Amino acid sequence: MEIIQIPVLEDNFIYILHEATEKKTAVVDPAEAEPVLELLSHKGWQLDYILNTHHHGDHVGGNNKLKKATHCKIIGSRSDAKRIPGIDILLSEGEKFFLGTEEAEIFSVSGHTIGHIAYYFPKSSALFSGDVIFSIGCGKIFEGTAKQMWESLSKLRNLPENTMIYGAHEYTLDNARYALTLEKGNQKLFAHVEWAKKQRAQGFFTVPTSVKIEKEINPFLRVESMEIQKNLGMQGKPLWEIFGKIRSSKDEFDRMN
Repeated sequence: MEIIQIPVLEDNFIYILHEATEKKTAVVDPAEAEPVLELLSHKGWQLDYILNTHHHGDHVGGNNKLKKATHCKIIGSRSDAKRIPGIDILLSEGEKFFLGTEEAEIFSVSGHTIGHIAYYFPKSSALFSGDVIFSIGCGKIFEGTAKQMWESLSKLRNLPENTMIYGAHEYTLDNARYALTLEKGNQKLFAHVEWAKKQRAQGFFTVPTSVKIEKEINPFLRVESMEIQKNLGMQGKPLWEIFGKIRSSKDEFDRMN
């Protein structure tokens, strides 16, 4: 499966997926329609599906215009159907979606929003996670609870380590500022941040990342870290409570910085 990354707005990513065998094409979370239509025209591809992870405007903004222009089908969460513009196909955790010969597994990952889903393509080792997990970070909890968000992240961190995570935003260096205060003894984190700085300085992206990398450097997946627990005064607490403390601490850090 060919995956093309399109940067839009200030820091969003749209992903175009093309399955060559049956020549099926999908777009993930189209914030805007125009860049997608331009790429489709350039490639000579017909858009078959829109895959929405959740209802926020910077993920569904291009839905209706793309549907009108291409007659594609819009796919989203069954439990969030009323908030996905133009939705045609409703999916829940445990169901499958096929893009030609590529099978996607659907994960329910509520927390950032209620009804957020993620699309995992095992054959291509690709996860489209929307705003649930980012490089060195995770989404803010707008609608769910810390326990829900931890359960969602736990599903994703249990995927094969070679899974590539195609998050919806370029937040890596912003997330790193907080992570570096929380786990100063994590040399892999420091090395990754230096790599990310060089990437951005050269105009390259730091996304996608991988499950393996995030398990090594992302504080939101590293709740078992004794250094993190000690810094937060959360030694031995339930993992979801430690996660909740990391999330609230990050929110406070962002407000103060």
